[in-house]
Amino acid sequence: MAAMVAAPVSAQEAAAPADGEKEATTLSELVVTAQKREETMQDVPISVTALPEQLMRDTGVRDIKDVQVLVPGLIVTSTQNEAITTARIRGIGTVGDNAGLESSVGVVIDGVYRPRNSVGFGDLGELERIEVLKGPQGTVFGKNTSAGVINVITRRPSYETSVEGELTFGDYNALGAAGAFNTALGENAAMRVYAVKRKRDGFMDVHTGAGPRTEKEDGDQNFHSLRGQLLLEPTDNLDILLMADFTSREENCCAAATIVRGATAAIIDALSPDEGVAPAGTDPFDRQVWSNRSTEQDIKDKGVQGEVNWITPWFDNATLTSITASREWKTINGLDFDFTSADLLYRNADENESLTAFETFSQEFRLTGSTERLDWMIGAFYSDEDLDRNDSYRIGTAYEPYLSTLVFQRVAQGLAGLGMPVTNPAGAGAFLAQVAGQTPGSIFTGLGALDEHRQNSKSKALFSNNTWHATDALDLTIGLRYTQEDKTLDSVFSNPNGSIGCGSALVDQNPANPNRFARLRAALSARSAGFAAQPAAVQNAIMASLGPQVAGFMCLPWANALHNGRVIHQERTEKEWSGTFKAAYRWNDNLMTYFSAARGYKAGGFNLDRVQSSDGQSSSGSGVRPVDDTSFPGEFVDSYELGAKTTWAGGNLLLNATLFHQTYEDFQLNSFLGTSFVVRSIPEVVSQGVDTEVLWQTGIDGLSFQGGLTYADTKYGDERPTAEFSDTPASAPGSLYKLPGSQASFAPKWSGSGAVTYQWGFGNDLVARFNLGAKYMSDYNTGSDLDVEKEQDAYTVVNARVGIGRKDKRWSVELWAQNLTDEEYMQVAFDAPLQAPGTSLPGDPLNSYNAFLGAPRTYGLTFRITY
Repeated sequence: MAAMVAAPVSAQEAAAPADGEKEATTLSELVVTAQKREETMQDVPISVTALPEQLMRDTGVRDIKDVQVLVPGLIVTSTQNEAITTARIRGIGTVGDNAGLESSVGVVIDGVYRPRNSVGFGDLGELERIEVLKGPQGTVFGKNTSAGVINVITRRPSYETSVEGELTFGDYNALGAAGAFNTALGENAAMRVYAVKRKRDGFMDVHTGAGPRTEKEDGDQNFHSLRGQLLLEPTDNLDILLMADFTSREENCCAAATIVRGATAAIIDALSPDEGVAPAGTDPFDRQVWSNRSTEQDIKDKGVQGEVNWITPWFDNATLTSITASREWKTINGLDFDFTSADLLYRNADENESLTAFETFSQEFRLTGSTERLDWMIGAFYSDEDLDRNDSYRIGTAYEPYLSTLVFQRVAQGLAGLGMPVTNPAGAGAFLAQVAGQTPGSIFTGLGALDEHRQNSKSKALFSNNTWHATDALDLTIGLRYTQEDKTLDSVFSNPNGSIGCGSALVDQNPANPNRFARLRAALSARSAGFAAQPAAVQNAIMASLGPQVAGFMCLPWANALHNGRVIHQERTEKEWSGTFKAAYRWNDNLMTYFSAARGYKAGGFNLDRVQSSDGQSSSGSGVRPVDDTSFPGEFVDSYELGAKTTWAGGNLLLNATLFHQTYEDFQLNSFLGTSFVVRSIPEVVSQGVDTEVLWQTGIDGLSFQGGLTYADTKYGDERPTAEFSDTPASAPGSLYKLPGSQASFAPKWSGSGAVTYQWGFGNDLVARFNLGAKYMSDYNTGSDLDVEKEQDAYTVVNARVGIGRKDKRWSVELWAQNLTDEEYMQVAFDAPLQAPGTSLPGDPLNSYNAFLGAPRTYGLTFRITY
């Protein structure tokens, strides 16, 4: 069972029921649609967390990231821009930095699946409720998900004319305005329009160095949304809901703070007019960041959809549901890759250079019916998704001297270890130019890489979910799904500036070159008298070792001439079965227990990044050979749950618990290697533990409590499938050697939530309301490679809200605070790009680390009116 479900509901705070529905007056009457039919939550044999509108308003929930404060076991993070948002349940999720990866935790808004978690990120507007379903859900929802679903239901039109408004003021110069208009259009139609605009200054202060960035803040907010709905009910048996929405976000996000300053920082500092990175001793939570390039982001999301529900004359008045949707989402993101004020590596916020866009058409049909003993559903799902990605790397003027100095330091260390110390360190910044035989300053600067990826995905599925009421107490549910996934990817790679340095290095590495290593030999001889004095055979042996390392630095993915002009076509088809079995037994009116077993599946795909290795195989070690086959297989899970749902105090106290065990095969781990993202298939990941929850509508009028605790032991298997997982990193460094047998990243063993709400009346027609909620998570690692520097200690986030208003909700005013105690925590920590260059071993003094931080304390005042 989920660690938390719907908020306590009292008569005055329950969301207004739809026409003809009975208003929930006790917790035991709370209704969910987790199985695509209305059922009381205590009767559903699924681990589901249902969050009603009032609870989300009390805790300040406006988007998917905010939801995590209410659900133990749920973590939602963002990284290098807000368009990269990832949800994880019980430690299982998909890192969002690779657009080719589908989400383990799906996001469904008003019945329409969103292609990635990030596409569903944004102000959700007027919410009726959110349901968080844990575990695979392919036999109920249209699209496969292997870890869970966040199902968002917004408020529908009603037949009453109303106007609602909201005005918010907060610190960081926050200003928000939202409004809704609802009215009937005759006896059989109604409409609702909602609009919102929010702005806020940034959380981070930016040191821009010599620019060209001029924006001194990062992490600001500036967006607006508009949504319109039209409800048509021409007959008692037919309703049609048409919806259209548009959202625009034009913001600056996301610069990263330095959490570990390595020796590379001194080189960067020397190449910037001020400090290139945070000075030694700087507290990352001073929220000072260094970035000379823009982090501008421009996100557009729009779509239209139609939902038709027809009570047919067939099969005892079964209901036929059709949901048709066409959506477009795109993001253009500037990025300072190195997160310093030195001009190393960046991407312009330009559609030709930094575009990720989805165009998706989806169609779902469901036929749902019931007899005395059987609740049945059959469905079909189809989606056609086009993914366009323009990816680029621009190389700044400081890149060559930085990399040259860094490589020379590495070479000097190697020679010193051989007893040939450097005697002439001058000219380190020109070392690579000499090796390339080029003029310093000419071998890298410019548009290093410009790649285009065009992916098409077609998903077709048939699914069914059926419950047989074997007796008055025993329910048996069988669900089955057949899915076919067809994907094609066409990629075109180019190096517009020619990658002069890399090309020269590759020539020097060619065994057929009679002057092989000639330039490297000269560069080393000029700087080390000990090397120059060695016989040719000794020099050749040294260069045979150092040469590939030097070439590797000169041929990092964005500067690798071997990628230039590559045109790659890939395609894959997957045909898979998945399903579920559930047995639920109601011992009496107050106790139901259940067992479930499920086989879940998430499609494979392609890596949308430059991938290279020692031999052109994606599973091999580091090197400069481009990888043509960037595919990765589908992800599977076998999930088992044993749960109990209990009801006490006349339906006003719910105590629920679930034991779970989930085994994932070919878990898709998107790992940042310091230069690019590469998907690795982890043979096995096991997540097991217990979810508990309590919901209590106390005997004290207006006082309610909810809480939950999740224990999830989520670990990687012991298998070491490739050299990257080698358990002897000193002899064969592997970026993922810490994974086997270890706790998974973003998988705290303990997480818990608690909230108390108190509402009381005073005067003739006034009411006051107080809510205090908190989310606790024990320590966990935020890095795919589990480096110790990426550990996040246990922390607790507290939100609070207090308000007064009229009982009829004509007006209210609320004082609120998010992260009331100003808790300091990291969302994601990572190797500083280009600043952890030498090894994956711990304690390397060169290595620097950055982190994307969690939001600080914010507070403000909100006014609401309703007419």
